[in-house]
Amino acid sequence: MTAARRVGDPLILALDVSEWERLEALAEMVRGEVETVKVGLEAYTRFGPVLFREMRERGFRVFADLKLHDIPNTVSGAVRALARWRVDMLTVHLCGGRKMLEAAVRAAHENGGRAGGTPLLIGVTVLTSLEDGDLEEMGWRGGVSEIVLRLARMGVSCGLDGLVCSPAEVAELRRELGEGPLLVTPGIRLQGAETHDQARTATPGAALRAGADYLVVGRAVTGQPRPLEALRALRREIGLS
Repeated sequence: MTAARRVGDPLILALDVSEWERLEALAEMVRGEVETVKVGLEAYTRFGPVLFREMRERGFRVFADLKLHDIPNTVSGAVRALARWRVDMLTVHLCGGRKMLEAAVRAAHENGGRAGGTPLLIGVTVLTSLEDGDLEEMGWRGGVSEIVLRLARMGVSCGLDGLVCSPAEVAELRRELGEGPLLVTPGIRLQGAETHDQARTATPGAALRAGADYLVVGRAVTGQPRPLEALRALRREIGLS
């Protein structure tokens, strides 16, 4: 059962930094500029789940991008814990399989109501750092686009609310899966910017035109000398300011 769409501001800022002073300064700088911040493994392992409360108290929606992948019972417990921290969105790895995904969906809906709201469950397809050759080496049959679609169909059938995919797969997923699932796309870069360790990237305008709902932006903003100016340039490029 896919949840009703909750798309407001499509930009999500990734606060993937390990120094508290830097994270606090970035959060304060972009307060009122973006609705949602992403807390990934780097910040989470440094500061712990209290960071979710800190960001909520600053007025942000919180995307817990921990990419849960374990046996069903363990993932259920982690989803319950995240729901109690009142995160708005969280990620699970689709390659954890159907039983794990269905357990995550049950845990989110059983505990979300008691915690004040059910978080959106977003399934990670294939990391944006991977290409066809990487998947072949890992023993996967088919190229990136085929595997992404196969995983995405399974995730939607398990009741997930959305999918994480690179901008390269957005248009095909939208054609094949319709308007139901939310599509969250990392790998967003301004024209001519460095791609760093991500192999499948696109400009924000191209990703939205292809059918993305949310754009995750990290180093294209946080890695710049003037992050606020970089964020506002992104917003101007896609007509959000």
